Amino acid sequence: MSNVELKQQLDEKQLAIVQSEMEHRKKSTVIAYLLWFFLGSLGAHRFYVRKFGTAVTILILDLLGWATVWIFGLGLIFLIPVGIWLIIDAFLLHGIVSRLNQQIERDILQQVLHQT
Repeated sequence: MSNVELKQQLDEKQLAIVQSEMEHRKKSTVIAYLLWFFLGSLGAHRFYVRKFGTAVTILILDLLGWATVWIFGLGLIFLIPVGIWLIIDAFLLHGIVSRLNQQIERDILQQVLHQT
């Protein structure tokens, strides 16, 4: 069932609960982009949107890159992919946040439905 179909099963009080919970739990696209811009090479934006595996990968590549860049530029092998990844994330981040917010809403809807 879609979120819209689940919402149709709720009364006004339950919808208010869902709305309130959603305001507390939803992720902000603006914050995600600020994290991407200022701390993207550390994977902060990916941690924010619960993409922990790729966030840790970016963080490790970045740290390895900066730790080895002084060895004949060896670190560039790690830093260039991080840079490419960040450019791609600039285009993907809005969709990632939207899908995460839809999933958060679905989880809240299911919790409210199971309470009744």
